Amino acid sequence: VMDSSKSEYAEKLCNVRGLIIYKDFAKNWDNVEAFQARPDDLLIATYPKSGTTWVSEIVDLIYKEGNVEKCKEDVIFNRIPFLECKNEEHFDGIKQLENMASPRIVKTHLPPEYLPVSFWEKNCKMIYLCRNVKDVAVSYYYFHLMVPAHPNPGTFPEFVEKFMNGEVPYGSWYKHVKSWWEKSKSPNILFLFYEDMHEDIRKEVIKVIHFLGREPSEELVETIVNHTSFQEMKNNPTTNYTAIPDEFMNQKVSPFMRKGIVGDWKNHFTVALNERFDMHYEQEMKGSTLKLQTKI
Repeated sequence: VMDSSKSEYAEKLCNVRGLIIYKDFAKNWDNVEAFQARPDDLLIATYPKSGTTWVSEIVDLIYKEGNVEKCKEDVIFNRIPFLECKNEEHFDGIKQLENMASPRIVKTHLPPEYLPVSFWEKNCKMIYLCRNVKDVAVSYYYFHLMVPAHPNPGTFPEFVEKFMNGEVPYGSWYKHVKSWWEKSKSPNILFLFYEDMHEDIRKEVIKVIHFLGREPSEELVETIVNHTSFQEMKNNPTTNYTAIPDEFMNQKVSPFMRKGIVGDWKNHFTVALNERFDMHYEQEMKGSTLKLQTKI
């Protein structure tokens, strides 16, 4: 690794109690840890680039009883604040949440062991969305290119090395999904798969509605399925993140809503890289009962 990339890494990311996180987020860490959950909070947790915005919009529509216009009144990151997100002038997830009426929907990318302990104490319901690792790696690569808060990812194969070693914000994907998978034995945690949502969105939407203790009317399910299609969300300024200034997220480099498909990894992994990655995956996931589809 060249020295310049090392220093850029140190400038933008740092290590908080073993978790790699953005420097700006780390400054606020005491407030994150001390965050007071409320018993009726719903937490949406994901590893980055796993379909967070998709599942968030689905949940918000359920809360708003299928009222699409109500959802369009504000951008998704105001409706569902990003817990640990903080930077100087624009974002403060904790402050947003503290000023918010219940019931709150909270977004996080934290592994369970870094989650504010009050979420466990208050027995909050949680939804975890998991996506196959190869598509996550591809999506995270483009995200690194478009969001200047990241160190330069280098070439795709270079980035994949970093990703495999967990040298990216939020650390190892393998650890993240394995520890949430373990936690999901609790009836309070619904573990979903991005690939299942692609295969049969209605079925997954109904699952979420039931989990939230509501009745899935035909009309509600239909509305959600139509409103949360990739094309709808990509064209929707309240979900496509175009409201965020270029200096934080440059969509000229790559759109936030890029492809939203299963299997795009095949366009990025060479045969050799794929073999190497598969071997590493086997090692990392040994002993875990978690099984993911990499194509549909």
